[in-house]
Amino acid sequence: MKILWVCPFFLHPTDRGAQIRTLGMLKELNQRHEIHFAALNDPRNLEGPQRSQEYSSRYFFAEHSAPGRRSIGIIPQLAASFLHPQPMAVFRYSSRKLRQMIDAWTIAEHYDAIVCDFLFSAENLTDLGQCVLFQHDVVTTIWQRHVEQNSNPLKKLFFKMQLAKIKAYEGKICRAVKHVIAVSEIDASKFKRMYGIESVSSISTGVDVEYFAPRRGDFPLSDMVFCGSMDSLPNVDAVEFFLSEVFPLIRDRLPGAALMIAGRSPDARVLKAVQGLTGVTVSGTVEDVRPYLWGAKISIVPIRIGSGTRLKIYECMAAGVPVVSTTVGAEGLSYEDGTDIVIEDDPSSFADACVRLLSEDAARRSIANNALEKMQGMNSWEAASREFEAILESNRLRPV
Repeated sequence: MKILWVCPFFLHPTDRGAQIRTLGMLKELNQRHEIHFAALNDPRNLEGPQRSQEYSSRYFFAEHSAPGRRSIGIIPQLAASFLHPQPMAVFRYSSRKLRQMIDAWTIAEHYDAIVCDFLFSAENLTDLGQCVLFQHDVVTTIWQRHVEQNSNPLKKLFFKMQLAKIKAYEGKICRAVKHVIAVSEIDASKFKRMYGIESVSSISTGVDVEYFAPRRGDFPLSDMVFCGSMDSLPNVDAVEFFLSEVFPLIRDRLPGAALMIAGRSPDARVLKAVQGLTGVTVSGTVEDVRPYLWGAKISIVPIRIGSGTRLKIYECMAAGVPVVSTTVGAEGLSYEDGTDIVIEDDPSSFADACVRLLSEDAARRSIANNALEKMQGMNSWEAASREFEAILESNRLRPV
């Protein structure tokens, strides 16, 4: 097949979970199909276009900068969000130039399939009826959880306003496209129930077991590790929750317990939360997260806001690191609580689980070994890409 893949960004530097999923999928598909990749790109990102040949045969892009949440440039967009009919998360990634380029390439190339990767790519596609929408999460669920977890009245008001717009927009796009691909059966069921659509499929979550396989060496050591993009609101909330409500309970019983927070662009709220806490390290951007996993006794995933599936959990399991997660953190994944992962939601129980695994070598090894064995039998990205490929074949635009 000749496939046009439309994304809001290039896949390098790879520092977000959803990028990892798309990259794993495209590297496999590119071996069997002709992939044309279209994206927005910050002019400062030279690596993205340069490395696109790793997963595509051709690419094109429009220069576009979406201001960061901590930049002055976000202020006009925040102001516009109160009057704009679309959610702020959508109009931030709208590009007339990219839309015109996609229109021209679509006419010239006669694609067999067009993939709209992420909801926020939809604004750059003229004819959604030809597209398969790849949804890494149910975006409405994320915003609903923002509303539920936020206690600041002004922020809560903003999230409620954006939630209403996101729900309307996500429903409109899901009903307009040819087919929706979700990353779990839970998400697929939500799309059907929330938006009244039937043309929905789900695919497996892959993991590169060989890449993450446990190794010996001189690694950054810590008792606990939290991995993720630290400018992501769900991750920021997770760290604040853990440090304020869980970590003190752990320290009461294990005074020397140490935590490593490894991930790009730490938000000001994260830096504020760790102030004055000995034994808590914020790494900032890391080129390779594996040494931080291999050097930790346990991995924590105290996520309260989110949707889709957290690839970091399977990566930790494949690295031989036992995981303590909330229910939301492990949502959509295959696991057996107490056997290959520990699931706890309230602060006291989460702290108890961490203390037990940090204190009991046998319990820690048992969870780690069971998880590693599970990952070795899990779907690879090659298998997940075959599922994706079959969906595109059944929704192809040109007859074979």
